[in-house]
Amino acid sequence: MLYATTTAAEKRVALREALGSGRLLRLPGAFNPLSARLIESKGFDGVYVSGAVISADLGLPDIGLTTASEVTLRAGQIARQSNLPSIVDADTGFGEPMNVARTVQGLEDAGLAGCHIEDQVNPKRCGHLDGKDVVDEETALRRIRAAVDGRRDPNFLVVARTDARAVAGLDAAIDRAHALVDAGADAVFPEALTSPDEFAAFRDALDVPLLANMTEFGKGKLLTAHELDDLGMNIVIYPVTLLRLAMGAAVAGLDEILATGTQEGVLDRMQTRAELYDLLDYASYNRFDEGVFNFRL
Repeated sequence: MLYATTTAAEKRVALREALGSGRLLRLPGAFNPLSARLIESKGFDGVYVSGAVISADLGLPDIGLTTASEVTLRAGQIARQSNLPSIVDADTGFGEPMNVARTVQGLEDAGLAGCHIEDQVNPKRCGHLDGKDVVDEETALRRIRAAVDGRRDPNFLVVARTDARAVAGLDAAIDRAHALVDAGADAVFPEALTSPDEFAAFRDALDVPLLANMTEFGKGKLLTAHELDDLGMNIVIYPVTLLRLAMGAAVAGLDEILATGTQEGVLDRMQTRAELYDLLDYASYNRFDEGVFNFRL
């Protein structure tokens, strides 16, 4: 009822322990707090909060237009609805190194279990678009050092994302990843890899947890969880999948109303009232009210 019963500190410990298990952790992207509850109810390992989804939710393209406060607020709303650990896309950290540190502390306070900071130039763009660029190595390292130094809970997971593969090639991306780990990153997110061989090359080169991005309509093939596990990946995110499914269904529903004058033809594709109430745990709220209002004046 209300929010998750697991504390943020407990979620961070759970994420660290799960990463130490050696199994692949699957984190679908939640597009709102309710979808985070759905992800938990289906038995996934964690919740991902995508910067692209937050931007789209605000009606904006993913080109660095969101602010630290907007991302922190929305990520916190999502994180508190699930007992699973949540990782959020913190873009470039929203400013200079001191801003990165402040961003991390804000995310800690909001209940997140971790975040990733990327090495794109600011303003950034979606990692699967052409024309992006990365900062010089020292600037990238300062961001990660600031994130690590800024966190107060050592279990808060700092993931270094590098977009160098699309800019300078695979070898340069691996070299950048090594430097980011030396700067204190707990894990690495190599963005926009194009083949299983490239994932394997990262796994051979690094001994920290690796995050794979299985986003639709991107640069690479959509690999199965089994394939990613065999490649030695530790986390897989599906950042925009649920938003795309929801928006696709919304388009179909609106078209149905325009075409027929009623939503009758798409009722079988909807979450029922009973299913929604079950996900929201209406019964607990009713019991709570009965426990409070059980007296007479």
